[in-house]
Amino acid sequence: MSSDALKKRKSKVVRSEGGTPEMKRGREAEQQDVRVYNEEVELDSRDPEQDFLQYKESCEGLATMMSEIQELKANGAKEGSAEVEQRRMQGCIHFMNLKKLNRLAHMRLKKGRDQTHDAKQKVDVLHLQLQNLLYEVMHLQKEISKCLEFKSKHEEIDLVSESEFYQEAPDEISRPHLTKNDPHQLTLARLDWELEQRKRLAEKYKECQSTKEKIQKSIEVKKEHLTSLQPGLNAIMQASLPVQEYLAMPFEQAQIQTEVARHLPPALYVLFVQANAYGQACDKNLSVSISGDVDEAKALSKPPEDSQDDESDSDAEEEQEKTKRRRPTTGGQLDDKRKEMLKRHPLSLCLDLKCKDGSILHLHFYYLMNLNITTVKAKVSTSTDLISAISAGDLLKSDTLLSCLYSSDQGKETPNPANRYQFDKVGIVTFADYVEELGHPYMWVQSLGGLHFPKDSSEGVSVGSSLSASHMENTMKLLRGRLQARLALHKQFASLEHSIIPVSSECQHLFPAKIISRLSRWTTITQQEYMELPYTRHVSDAGLAKESDLYFMSVVERGTARLQAALVLSPRYPEISPLFSLSLSWKGERTGRTDDNLRAMESEINVFKNELQGPRPGHQLLTNQISRLCVCLDVYLETEGQDDSVEGPLEFPREKMCLRTVRGPNRLKPFKYNHPQGFFSHR
Repeated sequence: MSSDALKKRKSKVVRSEGGTPEMKRGREAEQQDVRVYNEEVELDSRDPEQDFLQYKESCEGLATMMSEIQELKANGAKEGSAEVEQRRMQGCIHFMNLKKLNRLAHMRLKKGRDQTHDAKQKVDVLHLQLQNLLYEVMHLQKEISKCLEFKSKHEEIDLVSESEFYQEAPDEISRPHLTKNDPHQLTLARLDWELEQRKRLAEKYKECQSTKEKIQKSIEVKKEHLTSLQPGLNAIMQASLPVQEYLAMPFEQAQIQTEVARHLPPALYVLFVQANAYGQACDKNLSVSISGDVDEAKALSKPPEDSQDDESDSDAEEEQEKTKRRRPTTGGQLDDKRKEMLKRHPLSLCLDLKCKDGSILHLHFYYLMNLNITTVKAKVSTSTDLISAISAGDLLKSDTLLSCLYSSDQGKETPNPANRYQFDKVGIVTFADYVEELGHPYMWVQSLGGLHFPKDSSEGVSVGSSLSASHMENTMKLLRGRLQARLALHKQFASLEHSIIPVSSECQHLFPAKIISRLSRWTTITQQEYMELPYTRHVSDAGLAKESDLYFMSVVERGTARLQAALVLSPRYPEISPLFSLSLSWKGERTGRTDDNLRAMESEINVFKNELQGPRPGHQLLTNQISRLCVCLDVYLETEGQDDSVEGPLEFPREKMCLRTVRGPNRLKPFKYNHPQGFFSHR
């Protein structure tokens, strides 16, 4: 069909229906609204499955109509023929039916979505209500827990016990007829009684405060009165100084020292107090004094001030500028750090220990602030000049005088274990290099100062006066004994160097009246020289020759016989006796390792030393041992077999009386002297 035919047909339809196209569209819209409304009503009565089957039938019918129209056109039917138009009208009906079914499906889908949305909204409302209820439940549980855990302020008050409450509280507060059966009323009554007691205590406190103020005012008045007396007392003390000196009661000096002692470090202060107490109670010959810069010590004890004046600020700035201009080298910095670490406290303590012979042992105690240890230097002064002796040069030196006062305490290394880590930072290898300058840090010095260094590093260093008091008496006795022993040795060495063996009258009975062997030489030797001697190797191997010991060589002669005796003298003499090693040059070389009789002579001197102690404290032990050595040499030579074929007098005539000249397979000689019979026998 052509386009002109279609237009003509449409115009005919419009005219047949009547009205303009606009009128027609209005009527169609009204009909559509009515149809839509009818379809919505109709939707509820329709079955979706039936609509689906109808949809399939319409699709199949539409496909059938299209196929038939195609066959008709293929068979030559024209466009406007009746068969084609009929089938086209039927196809249009099927198509309209499909559109209707499509609308119904969309309406049904929209209706389902609306129902689902309404259901979701209902579920959301119910879920929100559930959440609100759960929140209210949780809130109520929290409130219940708070109520259960609630603690009233009265529970923090330490109330009196119930029995004490009923006993002390009056009846108008205790109300026993009501409170004994009601815990709540009992608590209220106890709180009322507590309040009443506190009111009474507050009134009493006010009364005490007023009394305190009155007492303070009276104290202030008395202080002013005492302050006004101070100048008069000072004048009286100054006027009484000659009297104090005459009566040997230096109150003024003691007061000054006590004032200065406040600025001592803790270790030296403990030593000052304990030494003063010991001197007053037990040893009147012990005096204590303080020396050093008091102003510098006061500056150390003062806390650093926060505010400084402009002058000090300018000085600090100038010093800082100088430091910036002059950059120190690494070595200079280490030297400064070492000096700072080894710095001593400006105040030191001096103990003067006087002996009966007039000699004085001066002990100067120092405190190293950064190392937290105490050191000591010793010096000896005598009432008379000592006879100079070369071999006695080391006896009174500060390095050896106090060595091993207690066993194995040489005072070369610091006893504080923390110092080792401090030395590593500044490059100090050993503290022994600085002992001569700073003094010896003996363990007994730390004990006198109350310093205790535990082996466990987790514990801190403690300072206690009880430790000082427990060591004071024994240490003072040891110091006085050491000084007397060294002075006695000094006199003995002076005689021994002149080949004179001093024997006191109390020890004359230990030896026969006639001793022919004589001491020809007495010298000091070094430890290295001692260890190089072949007949002292057994002593060195046994560890009896220590670095702290003193070593000497003595030579005893009689005729052609020459006896060398190398001896080790312990610093703790006479508590530890000297140890002799012998070598005899006569008809060959003989030692205690090759000759049994020389070994017996060594035993006579070293083992049976108790017989040679003499009067206490045994300061004559060394000279008695040397005298016994001369006697033993006489016995050895006189009892030795001599050649009778040689004419002339015997080289060693028998002067000693012996019961038996030899005994046993070793042919031992009688070295034991029996007093007062005056003969020699075997042990």
